[in-house]
Parts: sequence; structure tokens; C-alpha cells
Amino acid sequence: MDERFFARDVVAVAVDLLGARLLVSGIGGLIVETEAYRQDDEASHSFRGQTAGNAAMFGKPGRVYVYRSYGLHWCFNIVCERGSAVLIRALEPTHGLETMTARRAIGEARKLCAGPGNLCKALAITGDMNGLSVLADPFSLEAPSEVPASASGVRIGISKAAERPWRFAVKGSRYLSRLI
Repeated sequence: MDERFFARDVVAVAVDLLGARLLVSGIGGLIVETEAYRQDDEASHSFRGQTAGNAAMFGKPGRVYVYRSYGLHWCFNIVCERGSAVLIRALEPTHGLETMTARRAIGEARKLCAGPGNLCKALAITGDMNGLSVLADPFSLEAPSEVPASASGVRIGISKAAERPWRFAVKGSRYLSRLI
């Protein structure tokens, strides 16, 4: 993967990331759930234009946009075309299960990275990573070896433009934050 992969429409990238392997300092797994956010989307942090808080969304494709949700949980996004980003909602954990289990204080692998806040805690993603390239250390991102069957549905946890079917998941995955 390179910047060109991300310099495309965010909806296409959100689907194409399914099955990709995402590691942070060697810890992580396969992406099984994503959500797309465009600049013309009322639910997007970039909808009202660039601010100090969302500046990463206006940076180069392949940059990381990390923000706090409700002041509690970090959320991890990858920037696509200007003002758009893919929220990584869930992983199937494959690398570093013991480390993720210790970070989350939970023993059930299915729940380790189910949901954006849980994923960030399991992978130790914080706001300090905001603006970094997902194509360089501490990140490792590999395209899927085969394209998984996918499903789409409405986005979760938002009040504006929630009806858009821009949440994507590996069909039949047991590692999703919520079934589609």
C-alpha cells in the first residue's frame, strides 16, 4: 500500500481496507469493520472546515487522524482524499494477543478489538500518533491477500447522516463491534 491507495474516494477505501493487516509496533490483526466519512458529510469532523483539532484530515492521504470520542476513548482513522477519513472500527486480533489482553484486561479474543475505543486501547493508539503516516513505523499495513466478502449498513453512534450505509464489515466475522 502507498499514498495512492488512500488518495481515492473514502467509501471505496473503507471497503478495500477490509481484510488488510494492521499492526502497531507488531500488535494487531485483520481489519474487519470500517466506516467512511467525507467532508460533505454532516457527521464528519471536517464538515465545517479545517480546525486545529481536525487538521490531520486535511493532510496527505495515508495520514492518521486520532481523536477522543466523548472525552473517553481514542478513535483511529486513516485519511483519504482531502477532508475524508476511514474510521477503523474493529480488528480480528492475530498478533500480540497476550499484550492486547493485558492492555484491555479482558480474556475473550472476540472482544479485544471490537469497537474503535477498544481497538485503540488494545493497540495502544493515542493522540500522540495523530498526523503520523500509517505507512511508516510504528504502523504496518498490508493489503489483504484475498478480498473478503463484505456487507454494509448504517453507521453507529452518530446523530447526523446516520442513515448512510457507510459502515462496512467482513461478512460473517465474529469480531465486529455490532452485527450488520
